[in-house]
Amino acid sequence: MSEPLKQEPIRVLVVEDHHVVRQGLVALLNVVDGLEVVGEAADGVEAIAQFRKHQPSITLIDLRMPRLSGVEVIERIRMETPGARFIVLTTYDGDEDIFRALQAGARAYLLKGMTSEELITTIRAVHAGKQHIPPAIAQRLAERMGTEELTPREFDVLEQIVRGKSNKEIATELAISEATVKTHINSLLGKLGVTDRTQAATAAIQRGLVTLESLRKPKS
Repeated sequence: MSEPLKQEPIRVLVVEDHHVVRQGLVALLNVVDGLEVVGEAADGVEAIAQFRKHQPSITLIDLRMPRLSGVEVIERIRMETPGARFIVLTTYDGDEDIFRALQAGARAYLLKGMTSEELITTIRAVHAGKQHIPPAIAQRLAERMGTEELTPREFDVLEQIVRGKSNKEIATELAISEATVKTHINSLLGKLGVTDRTQAATAAIQRGLVTLESLRKPKS
């Protein structure tokens, strides 16, 4: 009687810029039956190179990384390989972060406080063609879907508010009138469901509408 064919392991690429976290994930997954870490990357550019080299079954990926963000990596790889399967593993639970990642094509979204059992179960589920969105994340996404979109100019004004700029400074930076700045601010306050600039800045950071990384980039 012939022996049953042994199933090929699920081949995993781990993309995480924090060395200790990445090594912990690699060590955890490599001792799980049926999983094999085939590559690892510490930034977005390296992630794309490692994906092309190893063609993993599943890619675990953080959102905020040097050189290219997780969302940018997902978008670029899925342009080349539409069937690529990504699981976002991050500390960020802002509704905009969740929305952008899932819109880019991520199949699951986990926070780093999850248990090892949930991570392993999610990897196997996504490999089987399923999606996995924990209830708390689904609730944040539902809240995001129920809000009105900011316009590109409103995003620009919001970023300047987070930078601490006055209306006059925003007008100069964006080459618009102060009256137009006030109109944009009134509109975005309503869309964000807040009453003043301080609350708008807080909401922008919490929801992932404006990231600290974007604030560090010099304005062109």
